[in-house]
Amino acid sequence: MATTEIKEALKNVADQLAKYVEDAATMTVETSYVEMGGNAEDAKLAARTVIRLDGDSTSVLPMKKGADGTLVVDTSVYEVHQQNVKAASDYRAAILERLVGVLRSQ
Repeated sequence: MATTEIKEALKNVADQLAKYVEDAATMTVETSYVEMGGNAEDAKLAARTVIRLDGDSTSVLPMKKGADGTLVVDTSVYEVHQQNVKAASDYRAAILERLVGVLRSQ
């Protein structure tokens, strides 16, 4: 009886770890904005970064028209987005480190 319970518990842990690894394989960070007084439901995407576990990444940058009419990066929005990306990356690294620690202790 105890052996069956241990096997079931280990299976559950393995399933949870597989879900965490799948979730960690691709990280998407989106930075949105609303106009002053607007609702969160009306938020519009300002920037998006997708980072895959293998290091590949894709970014959509916030652009605006410059003084001469050409497109330039909206640096204030981009800086906020980069802070969001760093926070998400740091969090993911900490979680993965904990998962590896759990696996090593087994």
